[in-house]
Amino acid sequence: MTFDPASLEYNEKGLIPAVAQDDRTGEILMMAWMNAEAVAKTLATGRVTYWSRSRQEFWVKGETSGNTQALVDFRVDCDRDCLLLLVRQMGPACHTGRKSCFYTAVRQDEEVELMAPEGASA
Repeated sequence: MTFDPASLEYNEKGLIPAVAQDDRTGEILMMAWMNAEAVAKTLATGRVTYWSRSRQEFWVKGETSGNTQALVDFRVDCDRDCLLLLVRQMGPACHTGRKSCFYTAVRQDEEVELMAPEGASA
């Protein structure tokens, strides 16, 4: 069966959440949004393309930072309203310089930073 990006369940703004996961380690790296055109661009090029809600434009991961995401596998959840992108991440995924955007844990009502930015002393 041929995949059609229009077959996905987008929110009222035409967006769908996309979770990026490191294909080698299984670590969740980040979550961002895609629209149907970003989905199509990602599948056509193999370079993960998101939709920037703040800039209202396409955002090819790593285009300005050099911290690229190459698509390894593209998965759709059972409700067709969320995507899982297995990626080959080059450099940090987070704009803060950390490997993952999920570097803050809440433990016993306190926020705990789990990792320092790449190149920083922990």
